[in-house]
Formats: sequence, C-alpha cells, structure tokens
Amino acid sequence: MKTHLGLSAIALSLLVLPSSVRAQDAAAGEKLFQSRCGTCHAFDATKKPGPSLAHIVGAKAVGNDPAFKYSKALASSGLTWDEATLDKYLAAPTKLVPGTSMPVSVPNPTERANIIAYLKTK
Repeated sequence: MKTHLGLSAIALSLLVLPSSVRAQDAAAGEKLFQSRCGTCHAFDATKKPGPSLAHIVGAKAVGNDPAFKYSKALASSGLTWDEATLDKYLAAPTKLVPGTSMPVSVPNPTERANIIAYLKTK
C-alpha cells in the first residue's frame, strides 16, 4: 500500500522546520539587514547604538565589539551566536534573554533565515 502526503501535510512540515533548514538567501538578508538592523548595527567601527556584528556567527554573545557596553542580561547569558541561537534571539530577544536592551524582533522565520545567511557572510 502506497502512502501519499497531501499538499497540506507538506505545507505543515515546512512550518515546523528550523530556520537553518529553510532556504536562505543572503542577498535578501542584506536588504532586510539594511532596512531592519542597519540603523543600530554595522560591521565596522562606525558608531551606532548597537554593537558591531562583524564575525558575529560563532562568536560569544558578549565581547565581539569591545567598544560597546552590553546589557548585564546579555553579559551573563553565556550565549554563543550560532544559527539556532540567532534565530531564537531574533524571533524574541527579550524571551531568550530577559533584560536585554535589544528592542527589535523579526517574527517572520524566512526573514530571520535570510538575515542569518547574510550575517554569515560578514
């Protein structure tokens, strides 16, 4: 007996995939970064309200930008910015790190995946 997955089952399975499994588009992520993140973050020593995000993927949550004063909550989090942690943080920063000073979330999982893909190139 053959079993066939209906389109609704396939669509449902896509909703529960972690963002690291979803298609990632760094070019789309760059545009999203510029419009949603670039006001506060850069990849160089440019003075912005948030820390530099240069080489952020794989880095410890605190210390990547020695010129930035991190919140006590983030400083004590012990996080490393791997793809899964970035995905959770971008989805709901204050849920993952209560007391963080990061006010912006990216609720759309595809947009998060694309931003993370772009961050991986920097």
